[in-house]
Amino acid sequence: MHSDKPNLASALVRHLREQISGGAIPPGQKLPSENELIAEHGVSRTVVREAITRLQAEGLVYTRRGAGSFALTPPPPTEPAAQTLVPRTVAERRQLIEYRVGFETEAAAAAASTRTEADLSAMDQALRGFEAAAGNAAVSMSCDFEFHLAVARATGNPYFGQAVQNFGPSMIAMPRGRLDFADAITADRLGSVAAEHRAVRDAIASGDPQMAAAAMRLHLGNSILRLQAEAGARSRSM
Repeated sequence: MHSDKPNLASALVRHLREQISGGAIPPGQKLPSENELIAEHGVSRTVVREAITRLQAEGLVYTRRGAGSFALTPPPPTEPAAQTLVPRTVAERRQLIEYRVGFETEAAAAAASTRTEADLSAMDQALRGFEAAAGNAAVSMSCDFEFHLAVARATGNPYFGQAVQNFGPSMIAMPRGRLDFADAITADRLGSVAAEHRAVRDAIASGDPQMAAAAMRLHLGNSILRLQAEAGARSRSM
């Protein structure tokens, strides 16, 4: 019996991964409940939970206690490296943001010199989606990623875009508090992120590389501060 469990979990992971990647379960939509998956696939609750845990590690699913599991934007299927490093701890999230400060600050500076109207339009579309998400954490995370991808692509240097794509949406490293739909301060924090994104976009549009680099550095620096604040709030509540 125990030898079959990994195969059952792997089969369920493949099924749900295909549904998320293929769009049958779009970003932000709730996955079937544990009981529904048990009934549909004839597996145990342990198998279902193992499959969900694997999908979380791949950055395809976010689970909120008491509400269920939700699909996230899948990384590009042509970039398997996007699934190699997924931040799980606060320390790993901080390390990822610190890494991003290096190449994304340079990307913003380069984008200020090379951006086109199409690039600015892509940034604006991501900004509008982020601001319209209205507390839907999965959609906010997806639009956040799309904004940073648009900045990277605006450099005209494919290596910047590839770096962002390789990480996929997991690079946003969104603290769990910002992913909690019921968090009373989520709206304020997402509003701050939206304002910082807008400042990056406007600096790039101005054509000033130093201003664009400073705006991106400030945004990512604030992201570290928000991460630390979330970690502190969680530790005090325990």
